[in-house]
Amino acid sequence: MAALAYSLGKREINHYFSVKSAKALALAAVVLLTACYAVSRRYQGNDTCEYLLSTGRFLGDKTWQPYSCMMHRYKQSEAKSCLKNKYIAFIGDSRIRQLFYSFVKLINPQIKEEGNKHENIPFEDKSSSLKVDFLWYPEVNGSMKQSIKAWIEGSSSKPHILVVGAATWSIKIHNGSNEALTQYRINITSIAPLLEKLARSSDVYWVLQDPVYEDMLSESRKMITNEKIDAYNEAAVSILNSSSKNSKAKVKVFSATRLIAEETIIQSSDGLHLPESSRETSAMILMNNHCNKIVKPIDGSCCQPQPPVTLIQKLAFCFLASSVIGYLILVLIRHNNNQKNKLCTDMESGEEKKPATNSPTVSTLETLFQSLCKLGLIMGYFYLCDRANLFMKENKFYTHSSFFIPIIYILVLGVFYTENTKETKVLNREQTDEWKGWMQLVILIYHISGASTVLFRLNFLVVVLCVVMDRSYQFYYFVPLVTFWFLIIYITLALWPQIILKKANGSFFWHSGLLLKLGFLFVCIYFLAYSEDLFEKVFSIWPLSTFFELNGSVYEWWFRWKLDRYVVFHGMLFAFIYLTFQKRHVLSEGKGEPLFPTKVSNIFLFISVVFFLTYSIWASSCKNKTECNEMHPSVSVVQILAFILIRNIPGYARSVYSSFFAWFGRISLELFICQYHIWLAADTKGILVLIPGTPMLNIIVSTFIFVCVAHEISQITNDLAQIVVPKDNVMLLKRLIWACVFFSGFLFLSSFQKQ
Repeated sequence: MAALAYSLGKREINHYFSVKSAKALALAAVVLLTACYAVSRRYQGNDTCEYLLSTGRFLGDKTWQPYSCMMHRYKQSEAKSCLKNKYIAFIGDSRIRQLFYSFVKLINPQIKEEGNKHENIPFEDKSSSLKVDFLWYPEVNGSMKQSIKAWIEGSSSKPHILVVGAATWSIKIHNGSNEALTQYRINITSIAPLLEKLARSSDVYWVLQDPVYEDMLSESRKMITNEKIDAYNEAAVSILNSSSKNSKAKVKVFSATRLIAEETIIQSSDGLHLPESSRETSAMILMNNHCNKIVKPIDGSCCQPQPPVTLIQKLAFCFLASSVIGYLILVLIRHNNNQKNKLCTDMESGEEKKPATNSPTVSTLETLFQSLCKLGLIMGYFYLCDRANLFMKENKFYTHSSFFIPIIYILVLGVFYTENTKETKVLNREQTDEWKGWMQLVILIYHISGASTVLFRLNFLVVVLCVVMDRSYQFYYFVPLVTFWFLIIYITLALWPQIILKKANGSFFWHSGLLLKLGFLFVCIYFLAYSEDLFEKVFSIWPLSTFFELNGSVYEWWFRWKLDRYVVFHGMLFAFIYLTFQKRHVLSEGKGEPLFPTKVSNIFLFISVVFFLTYSIWASSCKNKTECNEMHPSVSVVQILAFILIRNIPGYARSVYSSFFAWFGRISLELFICQYHIWLAADTKGILVLIPGTPMLNIIVSTFIFVCVAHEISQITNDLAQIVVPKDNVMLLKRLIWACVFFSGFLFLSSFQKQ
């Protein structure tokens, strides 16, 4: 009864929700979201700097997330580089002094908060010729005005960045009187034109007053209430920039610090001053606002302009747009021809014909243009997601629930969609697709909390993305790795002596020759892994350097290459042993039969489970990442072999597979690559936000679109592979020559553009 309900449930789901209907729904969602965002940007503006200074929320306890954009955490070297030869001034009371110290600690973490608190405090970093001053002006009055006026009218150098704010001192010494608030308005009105004039050449920030924790305030500060602070903030906001609303030279109102304080003031030591972690966040916001457009960090999208379109991107856009137009023309021509043929047939027969039930044959040329048309539209979506400033981006934030709940969810679905395999051999196709599927889904969840048809499918999407998204081939490190090892396997197996099935039980010399060949491969891998100089000499030769360099260095390729360097050797050795056992009839691969005799199977199964658990415990308890990375290439074969034996020794386990995981396994390559741009954001450093304010709904919608796009790209690639990689060897050779010419031109344009 349970099996019947299970079967009916799957049929019901598949009946109402097919891949085709899912893609149509995804397309409608993309069109609707793109239109909504375009309208929003048109009428609400696209200034992420303003969002950075005025909005945000905490992810967890300490991670601050501005609305719509990603905030970069600046290191000391980056801060010095950005602020080199700059002069920065902080003017205000004790709260501004705290912000000054937090800002200075980004340049020199060793500085101490000491000295007379009611005096000016200078800071200078000689290595970067940077000067930062704190000027003690606790009230907005004539003294503060004269200090600002001196920069405008005097001979002293103007600050490149000016941070101003004060109010609590005025509330305190005037005992919260209304007259003091009136005078504050007058003084702000007097200073505002000077600040706006200075803003024409400098970044000027007015810091709104943070709330206080009234229950913790001392008796001398009880008059500083949140009601009074709100009144002073309203006065400042209403006056600042009132005379220059349409001018670009505006004083930037820094109100995000107030939102930060609302969440953290309860941690204050005196009810007035913020905890250090909150002040550090405010200082980091200032750094992002000024430096992102200079440093242009990948994971800092706030205040970054849209990157310029390169020559190669322009050519790619023209080619893809031409493909769309070409396809529409072909469809129109075919439609007209069909109408003419139908009309002629009707006139000749003299009677009305019923419409044909079979769809007309589509030519190879039309298939080519149709695939390129779809690809062009998809690449447009890629560009809008990760290169244009249309959709929002947010920082990642890890929690145990965000990782383990999706893992449990996909495991349940994987078990639900279990079917019988078509064959019961070890590592049959359905089982390997299932393996690729669950591994890829785990990788995706991990990332969000990256002469054959095979080579064409591996590299086609990556080459297109390299052109459209202006990224190097090595940036998509997974594909270069798989391509490289695929070629190594192909070349190794092609050399004499070859593994031929009928010779798998051949002579001793044949076996020895194969083992020597594999041994030579092992030695080559060993020396390349432990000699970085040799590795760099090999892969720094042109044109290899063009493919394997990232930011002018092959170190990243060396690092990625080393992590699983022995897997290919182990795989070929396993294949050789498996074929030998198979030919000698050592294995029982019938439906429901254990792989070995019962006792042997039980022993191997027990050992495999022990090894699998031992390795899992070691990997999960590993605390030194460098040491673990060094150990992993040598010992990972234990985990892999243990999994293969556990999955294949019992006959019942070998006879079923998860169609859910296998479906994802068949598009695992596209899933891995597409995640960079239409699921994650900022080259995997952040998360794409299609629906703001609701993280769970956003993940559901973006994941749905992402999977549909990956599946469509897989189909497009397979269609193009049939055209680009024909069975005719002569035609294949011609197209390979054209491909070489294309890549040579691409490399030339890339080199020319860099110059």
